[in-house]
Amino acid sequence: MPLILHIDSDRWRDHLRSTWNPDIIPVAKGNGYGVGNPRLIAESRALGARTIAVGTYNEVPPDSKDDVVVLTPWRPFLEVPQGKNIIHTVSRLADLVSIPAGSRVLIEVQTSMRRHGIGARELRHTMLLNALDRIRFEGWSLHFPMGAGGTSANVREAQELGKAAQAVRPGTLWVSHVPAQKLADIGENVKLRMGTALWLGDRGAFDVRATVLDVHSVRRGERVGYRQRRVTGDGHILVVSGGTAHGVGLEAPTAAATVRQRAIAMAKGSLDAAGLALSPFTIEGKQRWFAEPPHMQASMLFLPASVAPPAVGDEVGVDVRYTTTTFDKVSMD
Repeated sequence: MPLILHIDSDRWRDHLRSTWNPDIIPVAKGNGYGVGNPRLIAESRALGARTIAVGTYNEVPPDSKDDVVVLTPWRPFLEVPQGKNIIHTVSRLADLVSIPAGSRVLIEVQTSMRRHGIGARELRHTMLLNALDRIRFEGWSLHFPMGAGGTSANVREAQELGKAAQAVRPGTLWVSHVPAQKLADIGENVKLRMGTALWLGDRGAFDVRATVLDVHSVRRGERVGYRQRRVTGDGHILVVSGGTAHGVGLEAPTAAATVRQRAIAMAKGSLDAAGLALSPFTIEGKQRWFAEPPHMQASMLFLPASVAPPAVGDEVGVDVRYTTTTFDKVSMD
């Protein structure tokens, strides 16, 4: 049985309509924020958007009639699809003079994020000034960090870098990680790329459910699973849909920034070292422990005897990270 993402379509689309405006460029990349890129692109068109942003050239939708901004910077060794609707991001002087003449180009300016971009001091470089006449210039791109200095720091940096870039060549400023209501503070002709806040801004519209595939009673000390670990008490082993192939149990490095977040990360690490890992599966209002690390397409959970086990075929809730989870089915309810 599948791992299913249920979406309250009316509630979700109400959120999309209340969030989007013509200055917002919807982003459809990666796993499509759990919903899938084809659906996000269709929803973008329904909103009225005629420009979308994707992460890589591989994500450019075939036969798209709308403009598509590719966020990954152009490099001469990449396989690049052809099309007059594709807007390339260029982040190096060497690439700016190498990209085919007439290409539609956003020039990325380096921000405090220090990921991609031409440095502010290079904006008046002769190579850049000469290259502007051989491309179809679409504007300047700024990609800001999350957290750290917060919204106000990103707005200030956007104002400073935007002013420097506009002095070289006036054009649209394309930004990220700035609240939509702050765009006017940055200046005129500013567009905001938006992914998470648009597609996942109302988590109440989402409900992830896994199916119970098997239930086994166990006694304390009995061994279970591939690794034959001993269970810590009487209870039940539940086998539920959802495993590593879906992204269950896979984690990115912690982004802990506060003392409290670091303390939580340390406590969790201590539990992991002891062989105890809390699963994302919820039964009777509580997340339950993995009996062992998740398998490829299913997970084994330990449920203590004090909790009545669900029946085979029942569904249980799952708390997942949508950007790293692949669902067997997305149901628009």
